Amino acid sequence: MTTTANQPANASGVQELSGGALKRQLARALRRQKIRALLLIAPLLAFIVLGFILPIGSMLMRSVENQIVEEILPQTVVALEDWDESGDELPSEEVFTALVADLQVAIENRTALNLARRMNFEIAGFTTMIRRALREVPRWDLETDGPFRDRMIDVHRDWGEIQTWRALKAYSSPYTIGYYLSALDRTMVSGQIEHLPEDQSLHLMLFWRTAWMSALICALTLILGYPVAFLLASVKERYANLLLIMVLLPFWTSLLVRTSSWKVLLQEQGVINDVLVGIGLVADDSRLTMINNKFGVIVAMTHILLPFMILPLYSVMKTIPPSYVRAAKSLGANDWTAFWRVYFPQSIPGIGAGAILVFIMAVGYYITPELVGGPSGMFISNRIAHQWYVSGNWGLVGALGTILLVAVLVLYWVYDRVVGIDNVKLG
Repeated sequence: MTTTANQPANASGVQELSGGALKRQLARALRRQKIRALLLIAPLLAFIVLGFILPIGSMLMRSVENQIVEEILPQTVVALEDWDESGDELPSEEVFTALVADLQVAIENRTALNLARRMNFEIAGFTTMIRRALREVPRWDLETDGPFRDRMIDVHRDWGEIQTWRALKAYSSPYTIGYYLSALDRTMVSGQIEHLPEDQSLHLMLFWRTAWMSALICALTLILGYPVAFLLASVKERYANLLLIMVLLPFWTSLLVRTSSWKVLLQEQGVINDVLVGIGLVADDSRLTMINNKFGVIVAMTHILLPFMILPLYSVMKTIPPSYVRAAKSLGANDWTAFWRVYFPQSIPGIGAGAILVFIMAVGYYITPELVGGPSGMFISNRIAHQWYVSGNWGLVGALGTILLVAVLVLYWVYDRVVGIDNVKLG
């Protein structure tokens, strides 16, 4: 009786045990599956972190970092805290003494020119001030050769200018908005945020030029690319393949070669001018100037970016059933009404995809404006490259890049609100 009574209980225990084991096995299987999935995406994740997130983070940090003045002139920065920059009096003798002491240490550590380079971005001629100090300051004795105010002014008269000391105090904090102000044609060298002089204001104009020229290039690629994509989607497949190869053919040629070819075509002694002169439309002594200006940039970039508009359009148009247009015509619509009321609305996702792709690429283009644009066709990307390679002003590069990134993200957000990013398709 006892054995029989215990059998159902033992069976229930075995079932509970097997059920718990199954749950644990299922959990382990799901965990292994997640680990395998994570390992599969790990290379892509690492690429995104190393190639996108870390560079953007570095750019953001460079755009606000400003430790150079504080690190090289620590005693001067402390002494300047009690100086009223809004007045007309130069800093006290203690500040000049601290400056001499800091410069002697900086000269010994060979960091004085780093200070000169940083402040020269804000005050023209600061490098000359430091270089002259390099010749005199090491010979001075802090205990016996003071006072130093007049001696520093003798080294360079700008040490006696209020503007110099206001700038040093304004840029003495470890973090600054100065680079962003410079990117927006502003400055705070006087202690107050002010507009730069007209002859030094450049960045806002370049931002505006980049935006409107990119929008114009986007519109031109749409006007030229829509009929081509429509033709690709409408003709027989064997002809469509041949035409598609012709669209893709420019990708087999270097961007530098394509840009250089436009330079050859558009110059005053180039092929286009020679043809115009040959047929009598243009006089030989009045050849058209089509290079090193905005026109050359627009023509070259429209040609280069045209495939990036055609391909999204074609991929979407290929999915539009031709029966829709035939049905509209059978109901009495003419060709234009059938196209505009039936076909065109279905191609809008391709227009959105191509427009976003072309505009964002155009905003960041560098090689083409550099080669065929000249001063009047320069984009903001060319200014960023100049500051990076020539001036070495990495803080301004970070600020300009951040502003450009934020502007593109804002435009992307506006586009999403107006059109809807979910409606953008690549086919």
